[in-house]
Amino acid sequence: MKKDNIVLIGMPGAGKSTVGVVLAKKLGRRFMDSDLLIQEHTGKLLHEIIEEKGLAGFLDIEEEVNASIQTAGCVIATGGSVVYGKKAMEHLCSIGTVLYLKLSYETIADRLGDLNERGVAVKNGQTLEELYEERIPLYEKYADVIVDCENQSIREIVEWIYRHEQ
Repeated sequence: MKKDNIVLIGMPGAGKSTVGVVLAKKLGRRFMDSDLLIQEHTGKLLHEIIEEKGLAGFLDIEEEVNASIQTAGCVIATGGSVVYGKKAMEHLCSIGTVLYLKLSYETIADRLGDLNERGVAVKNGQTLEELYEERIPLYEKYADVIVDCENQSIREIVEWIYRHEQ
């Protein structure tokens, strides 16, 4: 398979799904949201999977689903916790260019509501700030391109990616 997908990674609330849909339209590509694939695979909402199977169980399912994505010419938005799955990330890196949509902690905190209700993979007692600090090095490790999304509109982010992906 050619490496012609665009894979979006980043914190919950970074805009991966929103940017992904708009970018796919602009590029004339299909759009895939791996969180929706997980929900289709299990027949449950993300927060229900976390409640029933625990964080480790959810991360196992997330890794399995992401590692099995077979597509080409697609923009793929992933869940924020995808970077915990080495096998999934190796697969996604092999089938696409990985773009990290980077935002400051303050912006992420402003955008997110209740972490549990949103289905965010967070350890018991872990704060959003701790989660942010834990994930940033992983996003940076796997990213082919870091997209600074701070103070940028969806349109500006999509335009930047479009210009750099040509």
